[in-house]
Amino acid sequence: MPAKSAGVLAYRKKAGRLEVLLVHPGGPFWANKDDGAWSIPKGEYAAGEDKAAVARREFAEELGVALSVPLQGLGEIRQRGGKLVEAFAAELDLDVSAITSNTFEIEWPPKSGERKSFPEVDRAAWFDLATAREKINPAQRELLDRLETLLKSR
Repeated sequence: MPAKSAGVLAYRKKAGRLEVLLVHPGGPFWANKDDGAWSIPKGEYAAGEDKAAVARREFAEELGVALSVPLQGLGEIRQRGGKLVEAFAAELDLDVSAITSNTFEIEWPPKSGERKSFPEVDRAAWFDLATAREKINPAQRELLDRLETLLKSR
């Protein structure tokens, strides 16, 4: 059974254009990766967990910001490795320079016996849709299309 995650595609309208919030994964594996490495803030959930609640929790853990705005479903996508991601849209604005992420610990360098701590998210940024399509994990591009469709139907 594939891993399942829930996350939030935050968006805002700034100077008449739509921007989306993406996060860059922390840790040494992602340090020199950019295009295709960014993601929506998301995290895994267990059977029976409320997906929207998980999306809110993961947003708070990865950005240090509790979400109180309404969420709108964007549906599910499948990433290349098989992981299923349930996404929600949320309209908000936040200062990305002030994010604080939880951390994880790994052995680094590999086989060194040393454990080091890294932020789960090392940075966040607002992108216009064209730039977001370059930066985001390719499987998550569909979420940008779905957000556009959702906002046009209003």
